Amino acid sequence: MPSYKLIYFETRGQAEPARLLFAAGGLQYDDVRLTREQWKELKPKTAMGNLPILEVDGTAICQSKAIARLIAKEVGMAGKTPLEQARADMIADTVDELSAPCLAFYILPDKNKAEVLKKEFVEKTLPPTVALFEKFASAEGYFVGNSLTWADVTFFAFMDWVITAFPGDHLKGYENLKKVMDNVSSNQGIVKYLEERPETPY
Repeated sequence: MPSYKLIYFETRGQAEPARLLFAAGGLQYDDVRLTREQWKELKPKTAMGNLPILEVDGTAICQSKAIARLIAKEVGMAGKTPLEQARADMIADTVDELSAPCLAFYILPDKNKAEVLKKEFVEKTLPPTVALFEKFASAEGYFVGNSLTWADVTFFAFMDWVITAFPGDHLKGYENLKKVMDNVSSNQGIVKYLEERPETPY
């Protein structure tokens, strides 16, 4: 079996889907969490100058979605057919589009502007997108087929952050999505991971 080392910051962020997939599939890996100072030293030595990085037997894979997709394939959660795989990719891509602008909440030097963006996200961006996701989730709580895929896990990771950052019942009335969240959070490996996961603000 390959050896895996996942390198990211001391946060959930873009590495969390990968961590959840490792947990769901029961794959052992080295979870390396860097401080900002450690990253400054490491950054010039990396292939693309960004995190997360997954080292597989010493070979570096960059970009969070490429990493999550690879792990999903390894643990049988990428989709059972090419069509299912494309559908899972579609959901993961949509989650990525929704979450990418949220980085500005934490890096904008103008905190007032950041607060305005947060308000717009919660009030204008999130509700219609959640409604869209509801249409793609089945009554059994899966975006693809009849078992967990990385689409479900990626959505869970995103909503887990949303609920932490903006407390509230953002899935009120969306029973299919609530079932997705339940299915992911009840996976035995993920249950254990969430119980032991370090507390972080995001």
